[in-house]
Amino acid sequence: MTDTGRRLLRWASGIMVVLGAGHLALLAVFSRADIAAWGERGVWAAVPLDLAGTGATMVSLQNSLTFWAGPGSFAVPLILLGCLTWHLAGRGVPVPAWLGWGLAAWCLVGGVLLVPSPYFAGAVAGALVVLARRTNGRGRTSAVPATFDR
Repeated sequence: MTDTGRRLLRWASGIMVVLGAGHLALLAVFSRADIAAWGERGVWAAVPLDLAGTGATMVSLQNSLTFWAGPGSFAVPLILLGCLTWHLAGRGVPVPAWLGWGLAAWCLVGGVLLVPSPYFAGAVAGALVVLARRTNGRGRTSAVPATFDR
């Protein structure tokens, strides 16, 4: 992997981690009362599913919204994906271009549906993954870096 490819992947991973962590941090600031209520009620089943569709109150809807905007959102997997990308870049393992295309497409659709939002920064991260792959050439590379050949 080239130094340029590594640098592009590091930037992409940084964007992913900042987006995911920023999402969770903003949720903690704006919904701290709802999150604190989970602890007061006991964490087990703090966000119950209302499958029958009865009993939906404003409080239960706010509780569900807080869950799906926080721990149930894509913020945690995005942080993990960013950390994995950082790790692979450090080891010189190329990240597949399809991952960048998928991330960019998901973030573009999300950004169009929810304007204004930082989704478009995720599309930049996806584009950087694709560019990093292209700087490394289109040829197949070993899935195992040379440092693991021992």
